Amino acid sequence: MKKLTKAAWMLGALMASSAIHAAEITSARHIEFLVVDGSKVSFENWAPQQTIELANGTHQLVMRFDGEVKRGSKEVIFTSRPYLFELDVDGRDATINIDTNLRVKTQATSYFDDNPQWQAEFDNGEVMPLEAVELKGDGFGAYADMEALVAEYNRDNGIIIDQGESKNLNDVLVEVDDQGQASIKGDALSQLKLWYTKASDQERKTFRRWIIDQD
Repeated sequence: MKKLTKAAWMLGALMASSAIHAAEITSARHIEFLVVDGSKVSFENWAPQQTIELANGTHQLVMRFDGEVKRGSKEVIFTSRPYLFELDVDGRDATINIDTNLRVKTQATSYFDDNPQWQAEFDNGEVMPLEAVELKGDGFGAYADMEALVAEYNRDNGIIIDQGESKNLNDVLVEVDDQGQASIKGDALSQLKLWYTKASDQERKTFRRWIIDQD
C-alpha cells in the first residue's frame, strides 16, 4: 500500500499528534479517498488500496466507488457519486468499505441508487456503519472541484473544520428545549464561527472588511 504524500492538509495534524494518538485509515479495493477534512487528497502512485493517517478525533471523509465491473462479457469502469461521512478516530486502524461486493454494472447502479451502506471495519473484526450523504453537483463538470462542492455542503450545514476536526456547530451551539424553543449557547468565538458558516460569499466579504476597519 502506498502512503499519502505529505500534502498541506495533513501536515498540521501529523506533526501535532504522536503515533499513540493516530490511526491508519485504509480504503478497500475500488474505494478511493477524494477529500479529507475539506482538502483534496492526492497520492504519489496509484494503488488498489490507499492509506492515510489521521489523529484522534472526528474527521470528515469524502469517498466513492471507482472500479471494474462486468457489462455482459466486458469489463467496464463504474464510478459512483461521492459520499460524505464522519469517522470518529480513536487510535484503531480501520478499513472503509461498502457492505457488499459489486461484480456487474446493473448491480452497482442499483446498489448506489438505493441508499448504499458505508462502513468502517476495524482490525478486531468490529464493523461500524457510517451515516453517509450523497453529494450531488449540478451540470457538466459538477465534480471537477470537489473541495468547492464540500465547502458548499459544509457552509449549508453549519460544519467547520477546526484544528483538524470536523464540527457541526448547529449541534454544538444550538439547544432546543422541551417546548421546541431554540437558543444559542457556547462561547462568543464559536458563535461567530457558526454565523460565518451560514453567511453568503458577499456577506463574508462585507464582514471581513468590517473586521479590518475595527483594527
